[in-house]
Amino acid sequence: MHLLLSFGRQALPSSRRLLGKTPAAAAVTCNQFASSAASFSTSRTVATKNQIFQSVRNLDQFYTYQLLSSSSRTPLLTLWTTSYCPTCRVVEPLLRELVETGVGEEEGGVGFCTVDYDAPDVMEAGLGLSYMINSIPTLLSFDAQEAQTQTKVTDGRQLANRKFLEEWIRNEARRHGNRGGGGSPTSIFSGLFSKLK
Repeated sequence: MHLLLSFGRQALPSSRRLLGKTPAAAAVTCNQFASSAASFSTSRTVATKNQIFQSVRNLDQFYTYQLLSSSSRTPLLTLWTTSYCPTCRVVEPLLRELVETGVGEEEGGVGFCTVDYDAPDVMEAGLGLSYMINSIPTLLSFDAQEAQTQTKVTDGRQLANRKFLEEWIRNEARRHGNRGGGGSPTSIFSGLFSKLK
């Protein structure tokens, strides 16, 4: 913040330099300042590339992916699977394809990984119990490292439905690290408490 302010003082055209110019020339000078200051913007870009991570087989991987996703302000979509689950063999490639083809990138992007629920380190740590995984496959989103249990999907028919998954991914991508429902900025619940600030 300090760097931006000191840069602004140095680059801002003084009123003395603008007084002798025509209004059009003064506007050009001010526009040049505005375009140079815009390159120092700290706001993030809306379009973010989706990321696909390797399968989680231990706690370190899981927490690393959560941190990477949180630092880039993108939700982490997790598909909890097992080696003996036939439905998982249908759902995982479909989800991977949707994420790879860019579904959700316009809304802010997502990270995706599968969690091998029956991996020894995952089972020993009780990771599934921590996030109330009681059926396989389960699709669960994490935003800012918090499980979004209200949007958890466990129904195999929904998980095999391409249109449902596309819309679910887009809704989750709209979260942008703000937690909450992931709806549009004009939805009834967005900014519910923002006026209290």
